[in-house]
Amino acid sequence: MSTIHARTCHICEANCGVLIEVEGREILSIKGNPDHVLSRGHICPKATAIADLQDDPDRLHKPVKKVDGAWQEIGWEQAFSEIARRLLELKGRGAKPAMYMGNPSAHDYGISTQIGQLRRGIGLKNIYSASTLDQIPHHVVQYHMYGHVSLAAVPDIDRCQYLVIIGGNPAASNGSIWTVPDFKKRVKEMQARDGQLVVVDPRRTETAKLADEHHFVTPGTDTALLIGLLKSIFDNGLADTSRLDAILDDSWSSIEPAVADFDMDQLASHCGIAVATIQDMAARLASDQPAALYGRMGVSVCEYGTLNQWLIQVINIATGNLDRIGGTMVPEPALDTINLVGRGSVRTADTVRGPMPSVMSELPMVTFADEMLRDDAERIRALFVVTGNPVLSSPDGAKLDRALETLDLMVSFDMYVTETSRHADYILPPCGPLEKDHYPFFFGPLAIRNYASYSPAIFDLQDGEKTDWEIIAELAREILAQDGQDVPNIREPRDVLDGMLQSSPAGLTLAEVESAPNGIDLGPLRPCMAERLRTEDKMIHCAHPDFLAELQRFAASLAEERPDTLRLIGRRHVRQNNSWLHNSKRLLKGPDRCTLMIHPDDAKARGLADGDMASITSRVNSVDIIVELSDDVMAGVVSIPHGFGHGRKGVGLSVAREKPGVSINDLTDTDSFDLLSGNAVLNAVPVTVARAEELVAAE
Repeated sequence: MSTIHARTCHICEANCGVLIEVEGREILSIKGNPDHVLSRGHICPKATAIADLQDDPDRLHKPVKKVDGAWQEIGWEQAFSEIARRLLELKGRGAKPAMYMGNPSAHDYGISTQIGQLRRGIGLKNIYSASTLDQIPHHVVQYHMYGHVSLAAVPDIDRCQYLVIIGGNPAASNGSIWTVPDFKKRVKEMQARDGQLVVVDPRRTETAKLADEHHFVTPGTDTALLIGLLKSIFDNGLADTSRLDAILDDSWSSIEPAVADFDMDQLASHCGIAVATIQDMAARLASDQPAALYGRMGVSVCEYGTLNQWLIQVINIATGNLDRIGGTMVPEPALDTINLVGRGSVRTADTVRGPMPSVMSELPMVTFADEMLRDDAERIRALFVVTGNPVLSSPDGAKLDRALETLDLMVSFDMYVTETSRHADYILPPCGPLEKDHYPFFFGPLAIRNYASYSPAIFDLQDGEKTDWEIIAELAREILAQDGQDVPNIREPRDVLDGMLQSSPAGLTLAEVESAPNGIDLGPLRPCMAERLRTEDKMIHCAHPDFLAELQRFAASLAEERPDTLRLIGRRHVRQNNSWLHNSKRLLKGPDRCTLMIHPDDAKARGLADGDMASITSRVNSVDIIVELSDDVMAGVVSIPHGFGHGRKGVGLSVAREKPGVSINDLTDTDSFDLLSGNAVLNAVPVTVARAEELVAAE
C-alpha cells in the first residue's frame, strides 16, 4: 500500500512543494504539489533527483577512516573519540584549526541549530564558507544600508510591471538570493498583464529566452551600465524618493554628485550597451509603473561586486521602487531571523595576505589554500568540511587540491567521497534526505510571498545512520568532554524551531505549521521597510564612505586599457545544482553539458569546429574541453558550466565519473577578488583558447 507525503524540495532556493509517493522504503514518484502555497505545482528536474540521492549505491552509510590510503568503516563512537583526541593533540601543539561550510548546509536547518557548539569545541573564531564564492557582496551592502546582513529586498514579481535582471538566470537556478518558484510561469503572467522582462547577460540564458528584451553586456563591466542607469535617472530629473524620504539619511544627497562627472559615452563603450538603450531602460525603471532591478551572480562575482549590489539598491531607491508593491520588498516570513539573530558584522581580519574583509565572521575563500600552505605557526593544520566540495567551487581548485594534502587532520561531513572529501582522514556521512525533517530556515526571508512550510521525515533512520545535526552535536560533545569543558545538553532542532516560530511576529507553533502539509500562506509582501530597518537610527544609510570611494576607484579604472582577450564566464543548466547532483543518472543523461561554449566567429578565428577539443588557459592553469559553437554567447566570451571536474583520482561518484568534465575553477584565480567583501572573482576571467593538439605539438 503506497502513501503520498507532501514535502518541500530542499535542492535549491526555490523550495517547491512536492508530493512523494512511497511504498515501504521504495520511492514510486515525485511530483509537483498543485496545492503548495508558494510553488503552485511547479517542479523542476532537480526535485526528482531526491530519489537518486536517497537510494544512491555510492552513498556512504557509516563513518569511514582512511587507513594506508584505503577507506575502512568504523563505528560512530570510535570516530568521534579519535577525531576529538587527534584535534586536541594538534591544538596542544599550537595547531590552528579551521572549518568550511558549503551551500547544502543552508538547506538543513538542523545544522544551523548545532553548528555553534561544534565551532566552540573546535575553538574557531572565523570560518570559511561558500558565501564568499557568490553572495557576500549582498550581505555587506545590506549591513551598511539596512543594518542587518540578511535584510534583503526581493522583486515582487507577482505585481511587477517592468523587471530588469542583470547577471541572473532564475529560470535555470530557480532564484538565488530570491526564493521564486515557478519563475517561468510568473514571467508569462507578468507579460499577460502587459509587463516586461529585460535581461542583461553575456549569454542568451534560459531566462533571457523568456524576456521581451535581451542585451549582451561585456563580462565584468556591469558597473558601467549601473552607473549609466543611475546617472540617466538623475540627469533627466527622473528620481523620485518621495515614498522613502522619511527614512533616507543625509548621505543620499552625496550620490548624485558622485556620478555626475561620468561620461555616458565612455560608460556605454565600456559595457557594450548603447547610450540610448541605457537611457530608455532608466526611464522605464523610473516610470509610474511598479518596476524592479535585480542583479545576481554575474554582478556579484566580479571585481566590483559590492559596488554593483550597492548601485542596484540605490537605483531601486532613486526610482521609488524600493519598498513598493510590485517593486522590491522585504519579506516578513513566519520565522523571522531578522528579529531573532544578531545584525551580523563587517570587519577585517588578519590573513597571510594581510588585512582582508571578514563578513559574518567568514574569511574570504581566496585566502583558504594560502592559509594551509603558509610556512609559519598560523598555518591551518586541521580542517572540518561541512557539506561542501570547495575543490570544485573555489578559485584555483588545483591549488586547493594540493593544499588539502598538507593537513594533519581533515574531517568531512559528506554523503560521498568527493573531490574534496577524498583528502579526509575521516568522513562522517549523514542520512538520506528523506530521513530528516526540513524547514526553509534561510529562504523564507527571501521569498516572493510570506509563508511557512514544514516537512517531517518520510523514512525512519536505518541502523547505524545519523542525521547531520546528530553528528555535529555528538562530535561537539565529545570534543568538549575530552577537553574538560562543560558539555551542553543537546536541544533537538524541532524544539529550537518551535521556539523561533513562536517568537516571530506571526506567532505560529510548529504543530500548526506541521498540520498544514501544503504550507501556510501569510499573504503577499507589503511595504514595511521602516519597521524592518535595523540601523540604530532607523534610517537607510544610503552612501557608506566605502561605496563612494569604490565608485571613484572604478572611475579611475575606466582610463585603463583593457587587454584584448577572451573572457570566461560560468553557466548553469536547469538539471544542475553545483557538483553534488552529478551522480544522478536522470539528471546527467543526454548530451555532454560540460562544453566550452564559444561564439562561431571566435571559434573560426582559432580554427575550431563544433566538437573539437580545445585547450583553454588562464593565468593559473589550463584544461582541455570539447567545443560547442553557439551564438547564444556573445563574441569575445566563452563559457564553462560550474560543478564539473570529476576525473580526479579516488572520487567515489560512479555516475559523475562517466561524464567527468572539467572544473571551471581550475581556471579562476585566487589573486582576483572584490576589495570591499573579499568575494572571489569568478566572472570575466581572461583566457586564451586554441586547438588542444596544436598546443601539444608546440610543446
